[in-house]
Amino acid sequence: MTIFCHRDVAETNKQTKTEMSFRRGVVRQSKFRHVFAQAWKAEHCIDDVRVSRVTWDSPLCAVNPNFIAVIIEAGGGGAFLVVPISKSGRIDQSFPTVCGHAAPVLDIQWCPHDDNIIASASEDCTVKVWQIPDGGLTSPMTEAIVTLEGHSKRVGILAWHPTAFNILLTAGCDNMMCVWNIGTGELVYQLSDAHPDLIYSVSWNKDGSAVCTVCKDKALRVIDPRRGTILKVREKVHDGTRPMRAVFLADGKILTTGFSRMSERQLALWDT
Repeated sequence: MTIFCHRDVAETNKQTKTEMSFRRGVVRQSKFRHVFAQAWKAEHCIDDVRVSRVTWDSPLCAVNPNFIAVIIEAGGGGAFLVVPISKSGRIDQSFPTVCGHAAPVLDIQWCPHDDNIIASASEDCTVKVWQIPDGGLTSPMTEAIVTLEGHSKRVGILAWHPTAFNILLTAGCDNMMCVWNIGTGELVYQLSDAHPDLIYSVSWNKDGSAVCTVCKDKALRVIDPRRGTILKVREKVHDGTRPMRAVFLADGKILTTGFSRMSERQLALWDT
């Protein structure tokens, strides 16, 4: 038989409470555990899409009023699917794709000025621009209308200019930003020393006079790409080490998303 004195019981209770408190601090309960949603009807869904499993922080899809594009798994190169927005049901494995890259595709973006033009960025260090025929693809597309070569490492970010035709911004793992004229294939501007580390996100402002970026160094930058100058810098917008995002709002403010040191999701609004 074991006999506990009052002091032993108090110490035991104190230790138990400490352990419970510690467990609650480490294992956080989701704030969305009681949020439920109704699944979309099957006749309005697209099934059997082999979405890419590439380890890159990207939406993996893009949509405009006519088409849905999805980056998919492809053997021996990179490919993405382009489906008319009116199509639903199962996507057959033989459905034609855009498959002109030599390595996995990391990002795709539709042109805001032409619903048939889409750009793709790849691990093969190139950016390609494609013209999708009205009604979608009837056969695999391997020839791009223009190929942009200027990055020395894989390219993972694309951003079309919001007001100027044929202007596309790209960013890659070489920590470099490039601005291209798609009509001529010419490199217009190149910023190679604005970021000391991997660029996570790029966003144009409303009139296209500046871009905001966030980088692995946790800094938010506002850049004039035409002059190649950094207008403003805000250090440590989020303390976490996970990737973050930044987007220009219509009123000129910047919204960022990221994580705290404890990996809690954060939103922040910045006045430029």
